[in-house]
Amino acid sequence: SFTCNNDPVLLLDNISDPGNLGTILRTAEWFGVKHVVLSTESVDAYNSKVLRSAMGAHFHLHQFIQQDLISTISKLKKDSYRIVGAEMDGSSLDKFSTPEKWALVLGNEAHGISSEIQSQLDEKITIPKTGNIESLNVGVASGVILEAFMKK
Repeated sequence: SFTCNNDPVLLLDNISDPGNLGTILRTAEWFGVKHVVLSTESVDAYNSKVLRSAMGAHFHLHQFIQQDLISTISKLKKDSYRIVGAEMDGSSLDKFSTPEKWALVLGNEAHGISSEIQSQLDEKITIPKTGNIESLNVGVASGVILEAFMKK
């Protein structure tokens, strides 16, 4: 069963690219986020490409499980966690005040966070942009957001 002792949590909603998943796991470990929950629709967490791109992160995470995100979010909310989703129309990450207990939701590469999970978010954040590209790669976005969250 999932327990996280008030530590930061990363919730991954339908990440489909194995290279992205590996990059996110490696990035989470880099910033000391030790609890990761992967939705059941996501790519297999032990796919060889995920393992290669994670560069050993699997061995350092305290918990890395693939399970239903709705029940996980429900449990986290009961434990006073704020559920924060990375979305294109959220509050600017620059102005965001990181909650004491948080779970960050990152969504699918093409479709973002599913509507089922979106309805569970307490807050939405976005990385401010100055260029003309439509979106950031989810692996890169995980690094930018986790760096900002872990600084506080």
